[in-house]
Amino acid sequence: MSASQRSEPARPARSARSSREVPGQPGAAPSASGHPDCPDGPGRPDSELLAALLDGMDAALCAFDADGTVTHWNHEAERILGWTAAEAVGRKGLGGWAARPGDARDVEARLTEAMGATGRRVHEFALLTKDGGRVLVRTQSSGVPGADGRPAGVYCAFSEVHAQVDLERSIALSEALLDDASWNVVLVDADLRVAVVNANAAGALRTARKAAPGRPLGDFLDQGVEEAEAALQHVLAEGAPPAPTELWVTLRDADADAADGLEGAEGVRYELLDDDEAVRGEGGDRVEAGAAARRRCWRSGFLRLASPLTEEPAPLGVAWIFQDVTEVKGQEQESARMRFRGNQLHRAARAAAECEDPMEAASVHLDFALAGFADHALIDLVLDPPPGAPADRIRLVRAAATPTGAPGPCPPVVPGGIPLAYPEGHPALQAAERCGSVRASARRSDESGAAQWAAARKWPEGAVHGLCAVLRSRGRTLGVVTFLRTSSRRAFDRTDATYAEDVAARVAASVDLAARRR
Repeated sequence: MSASQRSEPARPARSARSSREVPGQPGAAPSASGHPDCPDGPGRPDSELLAALLDGMDAALCAFDADGTVTHWNHEAERILGWTAAEAVGRKGLGGWAARPGDARDVEARLTEAMGATGRRVHEFALLTKDGGRVLVRTQSSGVPGADGRPAGVYCAFSEVHAQVDLERSIALSEALLDDASWNVVLVDADLRVAVVNANAAGALRTARKAAPGRPLGDFLDQGVEEAEAALQHVLAEGAPPAPTELWVTLRDADADAADGLEGAEGVRYELLDDDEAVRGEGGDRVEAGAAARRRCWRSGFLRLASPLTEEPAPLGVAWIFQDVTEVKGQEQESARMRFRGNQLHRAARAAAECEDPMEAASVHLDFALAGFADHALIDLVLDPPPGAPADRIRLVRAAATPTGAPGPCPPVVPGGIPLAYPEGHPALQAAERCGSVRASARRSDESGAAQWAAARKWPEGAVHGLCAVLRSRGRTLGVVTFLRTSSRRAFDRTDATYAEDVAARVAASVDLAARRR
């Protein structure tokens, strides 16, 4: 770096100028002010590049030669301390102008130590500003060897301590979020591909931290991926939303077709709900109940990440921070559902009490139960066996039904005495035979055959989920009430079966009263 081994650069056009010319010395770092004796020499482009690099640095930088004379002073150093390059370059040490005399000895000793040491040295100094104030800076010093390997000088990069602490705090926050945070954190790039996940988020997505980067969200999410990507695109374009967002998602590796019940050969699952919550299939074999619903509710917050190194913030991606609140949301929804259904039962009881005809009262109970619960309802009553017929064979006859087209009220119909042509193993027959509730659903993967599935069971067109509850009164089976849902609704669950049994008990009382009046 000595002036004797390289041509002196010309004086740059920018701020790195000295108040007096410092001649080149053996072993000294070249001055940013250049040398007036060779303004057009081959070192001029190097000097301009060096001046541009120094002034464009985000950190303040000053350099000293082997004698401790300031040789470089960039624009950031001028901003922090107020001393211009013309006032700083050429001064001997920092004492008396950029450092108090008592502090200058310690500063110079540490710089001298860094000049002959290997690697960088980090120190904190109290320096003086031009207006007489003091500022605490954190410095990184490193020696500059000459061509012969001996120390030729030292450079010192420094910044205000609070700025350095802010940077370190930001880095520590990022590392803590990606390592130790109890929340799930996913960093998504501008192409909506996963960049980084923390340990909790990897567990939530059912993947490994090293396997997640570079993959789209569709590799992890099945249902809800469109909503998640739309939210991320909005954050990239408009910024973070003012409040957390709740997203319902289903993981890709979740088996959506696995549900409670036993799937029969014709693509229907039958389930009998006993007191011990066992499940029995068409043949009566005991199987275990299925897993709970796999939909997850993630309460999510989003932060747009932009680069601070560009003139206009360029989006780097989005930080997606979320927490699984499925259990809490499920409890909230269940509480709201229970309140609504309790109110419906209360209103139905009051309305049915005003009906003179008991069958009309039974129809009123179903009308109130259908609200928010099912699309269709049927009442099938047990028909007395004819003389000579086996008494264990159950025959059902239609007593009330909702319209076969659009959903509507469930008025009573004239039985006519003709039994329904239910095939053997029909859910309604199973409910009557076993005195329990039976659920049935069409195969999800066979939507084209849903119409044939409903027609084969003598149910209205479009029905894909059925729930049959037995009508029991005074120790006798009076019939079966059937609730049906279309494909726009979810399948019936155990909570729905409990509600259907409550409704069936009220309907059975009205049906029993009607039979006694005949």
